[in-house]
Amino acid sequence: MTRTALVIGAGMSGLATAVALRHAGWDVEVCERAPAPPSTGTSLGLWPGGLRALDALGVGGTARDLSREAAHGRFVRSDGSLIGHVDMAELRRRAGDAVRVISRPALLGALTQALGDGAVSYGQRVTDVRALAADHDVVVAADGLRSGARTALFGDAHRPRYSGVSAWHGTVGLDVPDMTETWGDSARFGVTPRKGGSAHWFACARAPERASYPDGELAAVRARFGAWHAGVRQVLDRLAGPGDAEVYRNDLYDLAAPLPSYVSGRIALVGDAAHAMTPDLGRGACEALVDGVTLARRLASRDRVEDALRAYDSARRRPTQRLARAARVMNRAVHTRRRVAPVRDTAMRLFLALGRPPA
Repeated sequence: MTRTALVIGAGMSGLATAVALRHAGWDVEVCERAPAPPSTGTSLGLWPGGLRALDALGVGGTARDLSREAAHGRFVRSDGSLIGHVDMAELRRRAGDAVRVISRPALLGALTQALGDGAVSYGQRVTDVRALAADHDVVVAADGLRSGARTALFGDAHRPRYSGVSAWHGTVGLDVPDMTETWGDSARFGVTPRKGGSAHWFACARAPERASYPDGELAAVRARFGAWHAGVRQVLDRLAGPGDAEVYRNDLYDLAAPLPSYVSGRIALVGDAAHAMTPDLGRGACEALVDGVTLARRLASRDRVEDALRAYDSARRRPTQRLARAARVMNRAVHTRRRVAPVRDTAMRLFLALGRPPA
């Protein structure tokens, strides 16, 4: 008899899980509280591990076609001087791929297409995750940072926690070949290449939670970063022209406390619902994809759902929680005060010279 799964959330982890389970012969429903798929969104870095997960889902080729490989990865100071760089060629030799950059809506669209028309029910809000488990062999909670399922299963102790940093981001008509991240006093500014000759930019700085800027978000970004090196000013000048590009802002969060388990009964948490992390390592989307593939493989290889979920938890909880801790440390280090910045920059330079970014 065909086994059934309900996936709550049509984000990266939910769609990846649904596609993988469909490949394994499961009957899968996906419900999403948003009224429609997103038409705008940030860019995502696809590290080799994320690309391997997409290959397993059958959409790796599509993702490569929709993305752009970063030729180099550079970290610089606000005056433009070099801190260090990521050796993309070495990463490709070691892992088979370098880092590719793709827009979030494009990747979600590719996963949705792989799932098939009508597979996602939009505008559906789930209020009782435990009740749903009675009607399905497994329920997958992929409902994001502010997961209602996580709260229902594990309580408020694992609520989102503000990192103290806000992020602005958008797209600009600028063709850049490299990923560049600039570090300054308690702030940073990044630019990544996108398919089609455009670039995605982001700016992060310490700010009060839900801060309001009377002169607008662009004015706040220009006031904070307008005196940085020419590469940053070039992006800001493009934003300030006729028909100003949209500037989006969101506060950055992770979980106040790590979860004791990613499963409860026949319910599994994946993606941000399980291990929301700040974006400082650029690994959130990749880990969400790996969650989905890993969960589906465990469910396909074991007769008892409970055994499969325990195996998924064993495989994914500790690695992702280590990454979440590392992202939190990086967030605090990058957004440090000027007097500590030389120590931060030296540590990063040594890491890039002696260490190897995880694939």
